[in-house]
Order: sequence, then structure tokens, then C-alpha cells
Amino acid sequence: MRKLISIALVLIAGICYGQKKATVKVPMKPGHWEFAPGKVEFTDYKGQPSMKLLPEAGFAILKDMVFTNGTIEFDMETIDPNFASFYFHWQNESENECFYLRTARIGYPTAKDAVQYAPFVGGVNLWDIMDHYQTNAVLKKEEPNHIKLVISGKQMMVYVNSENPTLYVPMLEGNTTTGTLAFDSQVIITNLVVTHNETEGLSPLPGADPTDSDPYYIREWKMSEPLAAGQFSMEFSKSYMPTEKTVWGKISAERRGLVNLTRKFGQSDPRRIVWLKVKITSAMRQQKMLDLGFSDEVWVLLNGRVLYIDSNLYGHPIMKEPDGRLSLSNSSFEIPFQEGDNELLIGVANNFFGWGITARFKDLNGLTVEK
Repeated sequence: MRKLISIALVLIAGICYGQKKATVKVPMKPGHWEFAPGKVEFTDYKGQPSMKLLPEAGFAILKDMVFTNGTIEFDMETIDPNFASFYFHWQNESENECFYLRTARIGYPTAKDAVQYAPFVGGVNLWDIMDHYQTNAVLKKEEPNHIKLVISGKQMMVYVNSENPTLYVPMLEGNTTTGTLAFDSQVIITNLVVTHNETEGLSPLPGADPTDSDPYYIREWKMSEPLAAGQFSMEFSKSYMPTEKTVWGKISAERRGLVNLTRKFGQSDPRRIVWLKVKITSAMRQQKMLDLGFSDEVWVLLNGRVLYIDSNLYGHPIMKEPDGRLSLSNSSFEIPFQEGDNELLIGVANNFFGWGITARFKDLNGLTVEK
């Protein structure tokens, strides 16, 4: 009886259990969910109480749930031809953690982007600047997909139709660490079970960053404030250049050397430009190869001279591998350093999802990057 009362309190009052384990089978009943009127159906489906999101339903948000750590399991039958999304640590549409299926990959078990984790930060889904959080999975059509997520502090393990892990996330990258659950897309949800604080031994500490021991990344930059930049254009305009009046702040790279401008400045709509600069001292006149990942457009200058202009616009013929996402494979070019001090200046423009750069030299012999 006491256990039943505790479970009810979780659902009704949103109690966080700390280290105490508690299992909750979430009711598929309208009183427990927030949703657009007439857009969600609650019925028995294949002998199970279910929640069905209809076309253009928007979000179905679980009421009175506070989830921090633990295990979340559910069965999801997909109807939407493109996506099926689940959210946790949901605070609102702008700040949450998201795991989703690309249902267009059903029937393609080796498609490397069948499932993806991506946080919403400042109202932006960072899928295009976190390419490393996606992988293949065997997805089912016209029958339920069993999804299991184990969340422990900063780490997450995801299972999709398998007893073996499908996706490992060593670092949850959203701004939220607690919140409720939500779904969107055309899906049928059954058997939603939450076990608070059951983390199956998964460490709560961030997993290793594979770039931690790599000194070739440029990780510290001076940064301007965003500047409205009109519509997309490959042409370089001096009107966008920083001036003597430009105020410079600082920004440090996150995991994998990512300079995450979205986390700093949020959504760019309309298009905006930020300038990044760093002083690099060279022992001699020499050329060094720089790998540059970027989203969505860049202008690269050395000592005031334009070296490189390019765009990585998803869905356009000009997009870079892999599929318009930010990656060090986006571009490589030589930088002709003069002896002594050099100023590397990079303009970054964006009006589509994630915004940022990753910059890495092939080697640093004879170079000193300002910290």
C-alpha cells in the first residue's frame, strides 16, 4: 500500500526521489498529459492502453513528473514517415534533451543516422553540430519499437529493439538536468515505464572526450557580438567586418573542440554573423594546414587578407560531407603565416539550426597559439 502511495505521489506531486528507486507505469489517460485538443487519442491498441499522436499534434507532455536519473522504457509504433521523437529533462520547447528515430531509415539497418541524440539549447536542436551522437539501428514498421534509455548524471545508454546498447552518449549536452517527459511526431505509445534512480551501474560522470589529449585544436578565441547579416550570400562584404569599436569577449571550445555559438547566442533568425579571432605566433614564414568544420558559412582572414570563403548549408548542393553537418572533414586549407605575430580571424554566419566551428591544425611545429 505504501509503495502504491509513493508512486501516486510521483505522478501527482512530481516528487524527486533522490537515491531511492521507484518504478512508475505511466497511465495512458488524458488527465495525465498536456496536449492540443483533438490531436491525441487514448485507446486500447493491440491489447494495451495507448496514446496516439495524430498529424500536427505537436507535443504530448507528461504532467507532474520530475525525472533526473533512472531508466525509461516504452514501445513506440511509428506512423510519421520522417521522424519519431522522445524528450526527457523537458523544461520547455527550448530547453530539453531529445532522442529520435529517423523513420525514413526503416529497412536500412546500416544507415548511420537511423537514431540520434541531440539537445535543444536556446530553442535550437543541435543535431547538425553533434554528428557523433547518431548511429544505425534496426527499426520496425507497423509494429512497436522497444526503446530503453538509461540516464545517469551526464551519461546515457540507449537500446533500440536490442538487448545490446545501440547508442552510448558519454556527455549529455543540454542545459537541463531534470524535468518531465514528452513525445511528438505521429506515433503510438504503449508500456511507458519510468524507474527513478535505476542506472544499471552507469557512471554519472562525463565520459572521456576523445580530443582531450590532442593539442592541435584551437580552443580559446576572442569573440564579437552577433551582427545581423541579411540573406545568404557567398560574397564577402566589408560592411560585416569588425571595427575599432567592436567589443571582444571570450569563448572556449566545448567537447571535441566545438566552439558552440548556439549555446552562447541562441537561435539566429534572421541570419547573423559572429567574428572569432586568435593571435598565433610563428617562428618563421611557413604554411600550415588547418581542418575547419563549420555551420553554416565562414569567412577566414589572416592579417586582414581573405584566405577562404565557404558554405555548408544543409539541403543545398553546396553542403559539405557529412550531409551538411559540422565536421572536421568539411574543409582543409593552408594558412601562410608570416614570421612573428599573426591574427587569424573567422566570420561565422548562421540562420539554420546549430551554429559554430571546430578548428584543428595538422601540426603546431613552430607555432604558438595565444591562450
